[in-house]
Amino acid sequence: MRSIEVCFSPKLIHLHEVKGKLVVVVDIFRATSTMVAALAHGVTEILPFADLEACREMQKQEYLIAGERNGLTAPGFELGNSPLAFTNGKYAGRKLAMTTTNGTLAIEKSKGAAEILVGAFPNFQATANYIRSRNLDVVIHCAGWKGRFNLEDSLFAGALAQELADSHTNADDGALAMISLFSKEGPQLSSFLAQASHAKRLQNHGIEADIDFCLSSNLYTQVVGADKKGAMVVF
Repeated sequence: MRSIEVCFSPKLIHLHEVKGKLVVVVDIFRATSTMVAALAHGVTEILPFADLEACREMQKQEYLIAGERNGLTAPGFELGNSPLAFTNGKYAGRKLAMTTTNGTLAIEKSKGAAEILVGAFPNFQATANYIRSRNLDVVIHCAGWKGRFNLEDSLFAGALAQELADSHTNADDGALAMISLFSKEGPQLSSFLAQASHAKRLQNHGIEADIDFCLSSNLYTQVVGADKKGAMVVF
């Protein structure tokens, strides 16, 4: 049986072996949710960047640029990190370069894995089904918040580990603990996560609709992951 483990922060990923494994990067509020929405609505690829300036430079190559820091659109960027910016199909056919506070850093630190997917509730079942089809051990890499544990990514990890219990065995206490937490809090996920620190940050910015979207399950059937050049695309 394949294994599944949870890394709670990019600062801890060095403690997990990713070589030869499938890594699922999770930044529920909001980077991975935004990537799924953008690609599901016609964006052709997303190049993730940990660095603001490197991302900004991609505008010269006719990429749409999206930049977020601390929940707000970064100065000089066309877009921030809202999934709802893409749901009207306005940017269909465009290529996107994207940098965020936590999510794109987690993607950068996952390089070396056999495969990298992004995890989000809006394409949860499609992602789980794809993982079952791959003969690979799994590391769920939570983006967290500036190196710290956060609830939303970790609860997603619990949901995914629980869903994959028929094909993957828990390789660490993190997976076991998050399955237990999700089993308890999953039925009232929105109200429970309203207490989360990053949800409160986003609420302070008046973007509750983004939170609702990010916690909506199975809106899409597209699976999103990294191609050979590191761009996020639909598989």
